[in-house]
Amino acid sequence: MRVDLFDYDLPAERIAQEARPRGTSRLLILDRRTGAIAHRKFAELPDLLRAGDLLVSNDVAVRPARLYGRDSAGRLVEIFLLSQNAEATRWSALAKPGRRAKPGSRIAFDEGLSAEVVEVRGDGGRDILFDRPLDPALLDRIGRTPLPPYIRREAGAPDRPEDRAAYQTVFAREPLAVAAPTAGLHFTEEILAALRERGIGIADLTLAVGAGTFKPVTVEDTEAHTLPAEDVVVPSAARAAIARAKRDARRVVAVGTTVARSLEAAARRPDGPPDADLRFATDLFITPGLEFRVVDALLTNFHLPRSSLLMLVSAFAGRERVLEAYAEAIEEGYLFYSFGDAMLIA
Repeated sequence: MRVDLFDYDLPAERIAQEARPRGTSRLLILDRRTGAIAHRKFAELPDLLRAGDLLVSNDVAVRPARLYGRDSAGRLVEIFLLSQNAEATRWSALAKPGRRAKPGSRIAFDEGLSAEVVEVRGDGGRDILFDRPLDPALLDRIGRTPLPPYIRREAGAPDRPEDRAAYQTVFAREPLAVAAPTAGLHFTEEILAALRERGIGIADLTLAVGAGTFKPVTVEDTEAHTLPAEDVVVPSAARAAIARAKRDARRVVAVGTTVARSLEAAARRPDGPPDADLRFATDLFITPGLEFRVVDALLTNFHLPRSSLLMLVSAFAGRERVLEAYAEAIEEGYLFYSFGDAMLIA
């Protein structure tokens, strides 16, 4: 399918630059059967779902994956950590600007930490060897919140405390991700309590969101695009809750594209023992034409033009209906992307 079919124009002022108080965002509702659109508030979500629905969230936490250091000439270098080896000394990473992170380059960071660029891979990524393990406590002190580049912040500046708090969901547990599952950013404990009071179930899975989820689609046809694999864990309790909901013809509501992708990838794998956690890696790229086997409703943010996330949403609700909804959201003044407003497709 042609990638330019997923393009749209977004005024720069519609890209949310600041997080608002959780639960205060707007919520566009799209009926994927009729194309009907309604405008509500996210805090109304408990009244918009049905008793018996099962809400499935991604409980991954975001690690402070962006490091700023200095090369031998004292120039600023950004190292974006992707994954580590068992000793936490050697990491796969991205570097910006790349010319300051050539093989053999040494980079000095805060707290006396230093590293050597061991290898530059064909995809432009780097293997970085640190002089001591980057344990979670050290990374928490010297790392920065990996806000996406469309949220403008001064390079090398310390985190704003409000950014670090806002870019973590209330579901967050183990810090395995380098980007937030942004649909979950809208929830508060009060909204979760209201959902439970209404008889809506809540289950968690974990998809370790990597940079590949937001990898730009630079090809002309979706057939030529691939996504790097990401690790998924669907706990046995969540598997059982999902199976019961499908058996009883109750809706499974995915909180975000990461959950939708995890659920649909899991549905295409052997089940394994029913009382065990399901662990796997998926590179499933969802585009229009895929049959959704698990997800009945999708709660999501508004996504970038030509992105794999917009393609997933279009696969669920229909490309033309989604783009019509986006056009209305722009006209109505909705805010887009990670700190923006939300959309419920059912």
